[in-house]
Amino acid sequence: MARVADSVRRTADFIADRRNNPGDIPDLFLAAEQSLLLGHPLHPTPKSREGLSDTESRLYSPELRGAFPLHWLAVDRSVLAMDSAWTERGRTVPADQLAARLAGPDLPLPDDHAVLPAHPWQIRELRHRPETAALLDAGLLKDLGPHGAPWHPTSSVRTLYRSGAPAMLKLSLALRITNSRRENLRKELHRGVEVHRLLRSGLAEQWQAAHPGFDVIRDPAWLAVTGADGEAVPGLDVMIRHNPFRPGDDATCIAGLVSPRPPAQPTGQDRPLMRSRLAVIITRLAGHTGRPRGAVATEWFLRYLQNVVRPVLWLDSEAGVALEAHQQNTLLLLDPDGWPTGGRYRDNQGYYFRESRRAELDKRLPGIGRQSDTFVSDEVTDERFAYYLGINNVLGLIGALGAERLAEERLLLAAFRRFLLAAASGPDRLRTPLPARLLDSPVLRCKANLLTRLHGLDELVGPVDTQSVYVTISNPLHT
Repeated sequence: MARVADSVRRTADFIADRRNNPGDIPDLFLAAEQSLLLGHPLHPTPKSREGLSDTESRLYSPELRGAFPLHWLAVDRSVLAMDSAWTERGRTVPADQLAARLAGPDLPLPDDHAVLPAHPWQIRELRHRPETAALLDAGLLKDLGPHGAPWHPTSSVRTLYRSGAPAMLKLSLALRITNSRRENLRKELHRGVEVHRLLRSGLAEQWQAAHPGFDVIRDPAWLAVTGADGEAVPGLDVMIRHNPFRPGDDATCIAGLVSPRPPAQPTGQDRPLMRSRLAVIITRLAGHTGRPRGAVATEWFLRYLQNVVRPVLWLDSEAGVALEAHQQNTLLLLDPDGWPTGGRYRDNQGYYFRESRRAELDKRLPGIGRQSDTFVSDEVTDERFAYYLGINNVLGLIGALGAERLAEERLLLAAFRRFLLAAASGPDRLRTPLPARLLDSPVLRCKANLLTRLHGLDELVGPVDTQSVYVTISNPLHT
């Protein structure tokens, strides 16, 4: 109950702040990332952040357009762990060099040390941990303090962005955000680099040939600290992510696109109090084309299926890799008019390598999965894929379009059925079992966020099949 109250209070603060400060951000990607004011519509505590004071919230919350300099540590190379598949002009750039570039040339660094960026809030937390305190006392970690230009929190809070920087940083942050404390795990760092190497094995070229508008935002390098005992020191792991976006690129996560937003001024009784950006786009398209809004919304949805959903199905079909493509992990690329033209997937946590395709994947990248713990039984993969892509992403989008009276949900469900039928049995059918599962199953398994919270589960800890509570629901696609 305390977490529910905390989430409600913070959400009210976010809405009030945005009404009082409605100014636009010139960087379109950052503006989209910081537009998700309400969070997951089916989560009991989408904006709770235990341990974050009001003052800290002002600095570290994307909803309040926070910005802050990174806190830097010097790590003795005897305890430094890292890996990199980041290449420039055909040569690999080590992770410590990438971090040094991001820090800039004027950060003083002792000899035989590498720089490691950390979230300022996390530094306070780490000082109280025995493992980190021992490294600081031994001089193997040195606190260099805050330094450099401000970075901006994105919709995931602990993934930071700076306009024009070549990389984003996914930092460890011991705040409980939605269902988990957001500290990177070493296997997730390995997974990000591994997926990058897998795609570079020739898979990306095949994928781009079939779907040139879609790709994965790569996580090709990481830095961390390993103690004298050889064990990972938790709370310091840093993922270095490609930043493929220029300030003018209109790339928006689906969750932010469909989330209602407060208007700049309070509205009258004849206008909705809050509208999503998607509602604004579709209404504008209807006005420009002279077509009914429902017809425009349906065409928009069909283009979304072709440009975003089918490429995700292709990857499962051709490689046996299912993506945890929920609405916050899925970025949509829009043309100047607002039509979907492509997409990007992001999340080094959310990959499922099918156990049945292990031999194929190992042939593409020998040794795959040994350190990343990414192979999952087909049964669990099917359940999670159906939830994340089918229920959370597409049915969530249909629900959003229906809730704002932009289109008739029955028509969109029928359009989704036709799309799935073509993917399952048409001339261009795919080998993924997901379309048939969504069409033929009378019920589906759906993640229960309230029960997951009540059970005290952390979705980043333990086996993937027991990290969350799932319940059975009726399948609205089944006929």
